[in-house]
Amino acid sequence: MPYVRCYTHFVWATWDRLDLIHPSWEAALHADIYQQAHKFKARVLALNGIENHVHLLAALPPTIAIAAFVGEVKGGSSFFVNDNSFTRDHFQWQGSYAAFSVSRWDVPQIQSYINNQKEHHRSGTLQSELELPPLHILKSS
Repeated sequence: MPYVRCYTHFVWATWDRLDLIHPSWEAALHADIYQQAHKFKARVLALNGIENHVHLLAALPPTIAIAAFVGEVKGGSSFFVNDNSFTRDHFQWQGSYAAFSVSRWDVPQIQSYINNQKEHHRSGTLQSELELPPLHILKSS
């Protein structure tokens, strides 16, 4: 049996980066994202975000492609939000996403960064290389 550890830091945003994720149902959304990832036998190491985007650090199995994984997780979680009527309008994620490979030695740093997302955004201590590209780049892809 092969030994594979592929750590990936994902970031994706709500449609037009609108502040759609409300604190009253954010934990339920995160729980659903966790469940979606678990279906692919991915190990979730960190999951957090703010009103308009989420960060997910996961160890993916070698049998799943990044695009397939993130597409299913995003699709399943947007269905979850709509199915539970958490928003008045239709909820959807942007079509694009960011995915960064993470060295096993950097996992603790990335976990800390994701776990402290709200504080980083509140205090302006963001690491630009770990955040989403500008909106116009995401829309052009």
